[in-house]
Amino acid sequence: MGGLPQKMNILPNLSLAPRLVSVAEMQAIEKASDARGHSFAAMMERAGRAVAETILARYGTQSILVLVGPGNNGGDGLVCARHLQEAGAPVCVYLWKRVQETGSGPDEHWARLLMLGVPMQRAEEDSGFVMLQEWLGQSAIVVDALLGTGAARPIEGLLADLLAAAAATASTQKQTVVAVDCASGLNCDTGALSPHALAPQLTVTFGFAKLGHYQFPGAGAVGDLVVADIGLPADLAAALPTFLITPELVREWLPKRPRVSHKGTFGKVLLAVGSESYPGAAYLSSAAAARAGAGLVTGAVPRSIWSLVAARLPEPTWLLLPVQSSGPLAGQLEPSAGATLAAGALDYDALVLGCGLGNNKATRRFVDQLLRHPLPATLIDADGLNCLAGLQDWPARLPAQCVLTPHPAEMARLCGSEVGEVVAKRWTLAREQAAVWRCTLLVKGPYTVVAEPEGRLAVLPVATAALATAGSGDILSGIIGSLLAQGLDPFTAACCGAWLHGAAGLRCEQEIGVAGVIASDLLARLPAVLRTLHQPDTAPAGH
Repeated sequence: MGGLPQKMNILPNLSLAPRLVSVAEMQAIEKASDARGHSFAAMMERAGRAVAETILARYGTQSILVLVGPGNNGGDGLVCARHLQEAGAPVCVYLWKRVQETGSGPDEHWARLLMLGVPMQRAEEDSGFVMLQEWLGQSAIVVDALLGTGAARPIEGLLADLLAAAAATASTQKQTVVAVDCASGLNCDTGALSPHALAPQLTVTFGFAKLGHYQFPGAGAVGDLVVADIGLPADLAAALPTFLITPELVREWLPKRPRVSHKGTFGKVLLAVGSESYPGAAYLSSAAAARAGAGLVTGAVPRSIWSLVAARLPEPTWLLLPVQSSGPLAGQLEPSAGATLAAGALDYDALVLGCGLGNNKATRRFVDQLLRHPLPATLIDADGLNCLAGLQDWPARLPAQCVLTPHPAEMARLCGSEVGEVVAKRWTLAREQAAVWRCTLLVKGPYTVVAEPEGRLAVLPVATAALATAGSGDILSGIIGSLLAQGLDPFTAACCGAWLHGAAGLRCEQEIGVAGVIASDLLARLPAVLRTLHQPDTAPAGH
């Protein structure tokens, strides 16, 4: 690419990455584990005990009602009830569609509860829910072990009535609800949620978190999520393609900051951003690039807004893009602006394109002309994406090292689809289109996802209203552009940038609140977030 140094797309180390699994993946892992000698029975015992131990550690030996269904999830509930009873907690068990005899003989867990004298009642024999209402009224904690991760059918009939009774009491008595693996009615692949589902304060899941735990609306019916170890061999998860972005991963992946360094050590990033309508985008993205550690930041801005932005932000250097000085297109980019930027970009390690650029004929021509030239690692956001969507065969014109960061409406324009479809299928579309477009694709939203062409999908476990403010996306673009300039490959830069942005947002939520945060509040918190991750070089000066 015109002599530009290209980053190697080296796969980052994922050994520290907590995996997320689909229902089918979880079933395959359990089956493989059973084949190695760690039996289904042993997994159920460990699962039920883990739920009981978590409840006891958090809430002590309060009165507990365990709602038990017919499958393995119900079996986990029975094991949980036994361990709670043995620990001294008053326990009652309410059963739906579960019988004492299984296909292979008596239900061992049922029998052991009978021996312990645990009160049990079948829903089918409880006319008018008389016993259910009595037990609900005397219970401080309700354990939901009715449906497991594989349940996908609509909830109706007796089960719907049972859950409605439990929900009513939980609401009026302020009961604690604990879900076993997932709330009954939560689709663990898609995050779809039944209106009958109980909303737990705590979910104890087994082996790995499930995809549906991090997809709304189901993600709103999880509460605190505890992932319990049930003895699954660690290597069975090594090839799973979906994982959570954690501080441990980001600490491992961030570029080092040696004492022996200069501004060139930490890369040079060029940002083609801002317009007369959106000068703040130029400030926010350029400031974020500097706060995220780039050694040199250059703003490529229309000449007409340069003095305004530079007066607020003195640290960057500037590349002034020519604008039309008169006529109906006054203030818009000149036809030569694309070539001017492309020539300047040859001296940079990374380019950020689009924040506040505007979406008009002049900017569309600007993006078209720019993409005809060799470019360094490039992030395209906001109006850069909107202009891109209007170009014929645009995926073939993307730079070799490229990150696209659309929100759902921008993603819909790129895909030629509806926003509702993107929201409903955000994870699937991200993975599919990253492969088709051969780029890293970060699709924004609560629990932002980052996909790369080889099929991996990273999930940011952050959902805060503090980030739902104009300019927040400009901050994210500047951070990722900075990390590209510092030498990270596009996928790793997008993952780390998303986490830094989310962590700064959570700090704003804690220090300011979920309302009243403005995008520039994130800037002051970025160095503090980075300080928690970087290991300082402690070598004596001169060494």
